[in-house]
Amino acid sequence: MGKLTDAIKHLIIINVIMYFAPQFLNLDLTNIFALHYPQNEHFGVWQYVTHTFMHGGTMHLLFNMYALWAFGTPLEQMWGRNKFIFFYFSAGIGAGLIYTLVNYYQFNGIYEQIAALGVSPSEIQNILTTGQYNENIITLSNRTMSEFYSLYHTPAVGASGAVYGILVAFGLTFPNAKLALIFFPVPIAAKYFIPLMIASDLFFGVTKYSIGNIAHFAHIGGAIIGFIIAWYWKKNQFKTH
Repeated sequence: MGKLTDAIKHLIIINVIMYFAPQFLNLDLTNIFALHYPQNEHFGVWQYVTHTFMHGGTMHLLFNMYALWAFGTPLEQMWGRNKFIFFYFSAGIGAGLIYTLVNYYQFNGIYEQIAALGVSPSEIQNILTTGQYNENIITLSNRTMSEFYSLYHTPAVGASGAVYGILVAFGLTFPNAKLALIFFPVPIAAKYFIPLMIASDLFFGVTKYSIGNIAHFAHIGGAIIGFIIAWYWKKNQFKTH
């Protein structure tokens, strides 16, 4: 670690500006830059990149930027600026794509349940627009209907997917480095610590026991893409042609 490397310095600066500038200028850029569900009117393909520069709160920003610096610095020093930037955005975009695929699967599952009750597409769209529905016709639980509405309307923000890719790459490269959680300050080797974090995201994502509105599958998506790229680079780093 140590001083800020070039790519990480500029990524942190952009993230900080994108978080604080709209607050000072009284602008809400969520509809433009946050990642929306593809059928939502605010969706744009560019959001797979721009959502990585948006954050939902100061602690969200600080945690991601700290992790980017702490785990990304040795990777950029090893790979170089351009390779690191390619890796970072590949993990971030991949996280967004996998997050969207999971949401699409969940959304369409509920959509089909509602349609099976005899509700027309226009009526379903009205439910998504207003959040109101006839409980005598739609017998699904309030939790299911709330999830249906949320999947459609709640955008994803944050660099967490890209950061999870960096965490996995760090673990592959420095498997015996000792890491510790704030609430569990016992050092654990990266090769155990990072899989435990990803397993926790998978558990909370599948069971929906998550505390807070966390995009667990974006974390998992970033981890998957990060693993694939980092594993490939590590496997082929000594090959010449």
